[in-house]
Amino acid sequence: MSNSQRTISLPERVREGRRFWASKAGSALWRAERACLGPACEALHGAHSLELSMAPSLTDMCPVRHTLRWSPTRELAEGPSTLVCQPDRLPLPDGCLQLVVIHHLLEVVADPHHLLQEAARVTADGGRLMLIGWLPLGPAGLSRLWTRRRRQPPWRGAWRGPGRLKDWLTFVDFETERIDYCGFHLPGTTPHNASLEALGRRHNLPLGDSFMIRARRRAMPAQVQRPRFSLDAALGGHSLGSATRLTRQSRSDRKIEVD
Repeated sequence: MSNSQRTISLPERVREGRRFWASKAGSALWRAERACLGPACEALHGAHSLELSMAPSLTDMCPVRHTLRWSPTRELAEGPSTLVCQPDRLPLPDGCLQLVVIHHLLEVVADPHHLLQEAARVTADGGRLMLIGWLPLGPAGLSRLWTRRRRQPPWRGAWRGPGRLKDWLTFVDFETERIDYCGFHLPGTTPHNASLEALGRRHNLPLGDSFMIRARRRAMPAQVQRPRFSLDAALGGHSLGSATRLTRQSRSDRKIEVD
């Protein structure tokens, strides 16, 4: 049975992804994406961050002190600071991370909506969420016009543009701060030309292999519940209002309907 006729499990996709990112083309794009991510996270501070990725770590230059990695199975875990779980069921408390990076994973998981909701849930107010994905109209995206190419890693999956993902981020209470493009190269080559990469990034042209969305978690304002005026209560004693804060669960339980 061919790959196109059977369901490919997430651990198998992770193995395929790691082989690609270890290849010459994958390493060249990884370096371009790391250079793009560096300025975006160098001013961030906090205790913990999380990378949901199949590639080597991108945030080793980030000032956030402790970086968690992710793996779908224990055998694929690459170090002690690894969450072994389904990516849409993170065993972490609400708002515990200053930075979450989702790197080329929304394209291949079964339910990208739930993955994004989970990433939003564990991001602290004012924290950052970085989405790195394949650009559908970039060189790699155009090569998927050949049906045979779409059956091979890493061109499998559903590729979504930055516009659609901005809508998803708005739904989970994130504000998109910036969209950057990277991985610039001529057709038939890998993104290793430093001059072409510098030119593309200077003008932020939507012509690279991948894009990065930088989004900030909006702080949830406190809701003040004012007491109803009662003449009896006013005459009989003091009546005080109370301030409550919406729980994160109330925001993260909503199902993303934007498609």
